[in-house]
Amino acid sequence: MESLFTLGRHAVAGLRTLVVLTLLLGLAYPLVVTGVAQAAFDWRASGSLVTADGERTTSYDDAVGSALIGQGSDGPEWFHPRPSAAGDGWDPLATGGSNLGPESPDLVATIEERRAAVAEEEGVAPAQVPADALTASASGLDPHVSPAYAMLQVPRVARANGLAEEEVRDLVEAHTDDRTLGFLGEPRVDVLALNIALAGLRD
Repeated sequence: MESLFTLGRHAVAGLRTLVVLTLLLGLAYPLVVTGVAQAAFDWRASGSLVTADGERTTSYDDAVGSALIGQGSDGPEWFHPRPSAAGDGWDPLATGGSNLGPESPDLVATIEERRAAVAEEEGVAPAQVPADALTASASGLDPHVSPAYAMLQVPRVARANGLAEEEVRDLVEAHTDDRTLGFLGEPRVDVLALNIALAGLRD
């Protein structure tokens, strides 16, 4: 009888602990963190959304994309992002790479198909196609391409939009970000921001 009473006390104490921790860590903590983030980093906390004018926004109704997530851009008049293996492409709910190893026959075949397609579209030799035009990032959501891949697309984009190549090349250079802190990562070009700026030139 006494052991049942002791067991009951332990069960009540455990249940009380569960309720308290659930309220603290499952409700109060997320609300506090979200509140601080919205107050101090409103744009970033809302998804780093961008409007068609290239302005930052926190409204999903005004957004055309996120500065953090790549998206497809069909048609010869636009700069293309790197390939994506996230869902049907750039799907934040299915983020991830293909998980194929470097010696996978499927990956090798896919890369060769992409190399031939990009070389034909850009009018260059297959050896000139940069690696980021052939392979998806680990997340499948990378919004950036290398300056080399962006520059490779300049003649096609300029021709499709009736613009001078020099004008489009200057646009790429203006949207090329250097290494973070001067030494982390590689120089990169945000494709969404570049295409938004390109749309401004076309208007």
